[in-house]
Amino acid sequence: MRFLMLNWRDPKNPLSGGAERVTMGYLKGLLERGHECYWFANAFPNALAEETIQGVRIIRGGGKGGSILAARRWYRKQPRFDLVIDQHHGLPWFAPWWCGTNCVAYVHEVLGPIWDVFYRRPTSTIGKWQERRIHWLYRRVTFWTASNSTREGLSRHGVRQIQLIPYGVDTEVLPSLPAKTLEQPLRLIMVSRLAPNKRLDHGILAAKCLQQRGLDVRLRIVGGGDMEGALRRLVEQEGLKEVVSFAGQLSENEKDQLLQESHFLLHTSLREGWGLNVIEANARGTPAAVYPVAGLTDSTHHDKTGLVAERETPEALAKVIEWAVQNPGRYQGYRERGRALAASFHWNQVLPSACEWLEKQARGPKGSHGTGH
Repeated sequence: MRFLMLNWRDPKNPLSGGAERVTMGYLKGLLERGHECYWFANAFPNALAEETIQGVRIIRGGGKGGSILAARRWYRKQPRFDLVIDQHHGLPWFAPWWCGTNCVAYVHEVLGPIWDVFYRRPTSTIGKWQERRIHWLYRRVTFWTASNSTREGLSRHGVRQIQLIPYGVDTEVLPSLPAKTLEQPLRLIMVSRLAPNKRLDHGILAAKCLQQRGLDVRLRIVGGGDMEGALRRLVEQEGLKEVVSFAGQLSENEKDQLLQESHFLLHTSLREGWGLNVIEANARGTPAAVYPVAGLTDSTHHDKTGLVAERETPEALAKVIEWAVQNPGRYQGYRERGRALAASFHWNQVLPSACEWLEKQARGPKGSHGTGH
């Protein structure tokens, strides 16, 4: 069978992140089952028009506002695809109306308030409005997402058919948990693209709150992005240069090692499709302390596999971490249950049923997942 993924970014795009990692994971699973996989994405400076990455044929064309037309032009010259996957990131590709074959929509998260982070009014208001309208327009298209939170959001927007397929992780689950107690300095880590919606400044301020509460803490930030300069300035302004450090972008092995050494992963995003690095941290024996937002409350089970703050404030996050320090007997339970949860999300557990579902969609009657008219 022939599969086409439509996604604004591909793995080599400088702005790629978790969405592209899991997208590649599913396509690699399909490749291993003998299928052909293509990925159409936006062009970016110095990028090749076509190349193969891990067996997936990457095609790039157009940019913001132009890649849909570029995709259509390229698509018309190709042999028939069995399934086109229209991945939404704020805007869709409108593929059900031009691909002429089986089509599903893939959504990581309902953006909602994230529009307010990246755009001023009235653009943010228009963005939220059009997102709701597009979901309604796609209401008869089968959707695929990873979390109950996103499924509920899509349902509120009128979508009728939604398949839950969990994310997979490559991170190897530790065969046994090495000893790790909540001694000080408390080792905290944030792993993220340094973007406004990730709110890494909240993690920095949470570290300061913990310091003010008398705890000796160290926070390491892993990742790169446009917000690095502003975050470094915040660290200096708050007098936290001895507390907060920036590790930059690391290899997977280096990242896994830092996750294993840390006491808690902090996650303060505005919302997530799931929170992939929560499961990666759990696999290395490290619980997460997160904000009570869509996605993160799916991947973190409060007081079972990790901690969920009562509110979206640095003070609330610091409070729940301080509580864990004061109740150290619960920490080992978080580690054990988190590791067990992570084992169920390894790719070798996720891919068989995920690929079977995608193959089923590809075998559907031609056009059965089109506009629904």
